[in-house]
Amino acid sequence: MPPFLEVCEHSARAAGATLLDWRNRFTVREKGPADLVTEADVAAQETVQRIIRQAFPRHGFLAEENVAIPSQENGYRWIVDPLDGTTNYVHGMPEYAVSVALEQHGRVLVGCVFNPAYDECFLAARGEGARLNGHSLHVSDIEELPRAMVGASFPARVARDSVEIDRFADMLVTAQSLRRLGSAALNLCFVASGRLDGYWATSIKPWDIAAGILMVSEAGGVIQDVSGQPLDLDRPRLLAAASPKLASAMVDVLHVAPR
Repeated sequence: MPPFLEVCEHSARAAGATLLDWRNRFTVREKGPADLVTEADVAAQETVQRIIRQAFPRHGFLAEENVAIPSQENGYRWIVDPLDGTTNYVHGMPEYAVSVALEQHGRVLVGCVFNPAYDECFLAARGEGARLNGHSLHVSDIEELPRAMVGASFPARVARDSVEIDRFADMLVTAQSLRRLGSAALNLCFVASGRLDGYWATSIKPWDIAAGILMVSEAGGVIQDVSGQPLDLDRPRLLAAASPKLASAMVDVLHVAPR
């Protein structure tokens, strides 16, 4: 485990340095409507891939910018988002991060989420807890939704009459407060650190959340599907919460029938 975590952190920090270096000198193109990609995304991903492939050449590699390499060693697969929160990054907002995780047969073993703008490094190893810059993390003690600050993520484009809007409206009037921060990886780290009490997202990819879900679990939180069932990392519809009672309350709200 220690060599895995060391490489995980090293690659995430190196990619973060790449992102800082690219600030104010990149161009932007769209993968789809409002789905942005920059030279910085690609350069950061190449940094992570180079470091990991040098250390573990037979491990699989799955990353956002069109890289999928199958594992040739015991099912090990690195799952990488080189820039989670691209729109924030493009607009000069500091809420973005590099997310790197190692998964084996559906179980995330180690994870790192690094926000270079704030020099915040979230680390977790299965069975060993989660830390922020060396300090242990634990979720909040909130159990009631009216006392909870909850985060949400949406697709790049949301139709006005979509179930996503229904869920957002129902949660808005039920929770104490609601935030859309623009980075799934950071939202999960904020649940792990108690900054948020809950979070949900139904239009995400494995690389958005692989490191973050381990962070929440190791900090004592709940990770599941929005239906209340176990989460499928390859087809995620994610709900994260500080406590089982809060998770249940969130499921009740999120499964109100669309109007």
